Amino acid sequence: MFDKDSFVSQCKNALTETDDHTAVRGLVERAVSDPSSVLRELGDPTRAGVNKLYHSPELTVLNLVWGPQMTLMPHNHSMWTVVGIYTGREDNIFWRKIKDDANGRIEAAGAKALSVGETTPLGHDIIHSVTNPIPRLTGALHVYGGDFFAAHRSEWDAEHLTEHPYDVEKNLALFEKSNATRDAA
Repeated sequence: MFDKDSFVSQCKNALTETDDHTAVRGLVERAVSDPSSVLRELGDPTRAGVNKLYHSPELTVLNLVWGPQMTLMPHNHSMWTVVGIYTGREDNIFWRKIKDDANGRIEAAGAKALSVGETTPLGHDIIHSVTNPIPRLTGALHVYGGDFFAAHRSEWDAEHLTEHPYDVEKNLALFEKSNATRDAA
C-alpha cells in the first residue's frame, strides 16, 4: 500500500545507494504498479499542478498533475529523473542537440508513451518535451536527483528549437493556465 511519507523516506534512503537512480526507479515502479493505492493516498487529481511531496538540494519528489492536452516545451533537468504514471497518460518526445549548431538547436531523437503503471528513467543529460494527450488530468510521481526548482537548466522554444535558460515561473504558470482553460469549459 502506497504511503507518501514512507515513499519519500525510501527515496531519501536510496540516495545512499551506489546507483541511486536505479534504486529510485525500483521504488517508483513499485508505487505505480498499484495505481489505486497511490490514488487513495494522494486523491484523484482535481487540478493541474506541481505538488511538492519533498524538496531538498539532493532530492525533489513531486506529485505532478498534467492538465488535459497540456504540453510542456523541450527542456532538460540537469539531474537524473524517474517518472511513474498512476492515472492518465504522458507522452514524451526525446531530443538531442544538433552537433555544431551555434544556437544550441535540437532535433527529435525518439519518443515514449507512458500509461498507468509505467515508469521511465531519464538520465542527467536527457532533453524531453511532455504532452498529456488525453482530455482529462494525468497524475504522475516525478522524482529528481537534486533540487528541481533551483537547478541551472535549459528549455528550447517550440517554434525554432533554440536553447534558452529555463524559466521555472513561466512553466509553473502553464499549469494554472491549463486550470483556467478547464474551469472555463
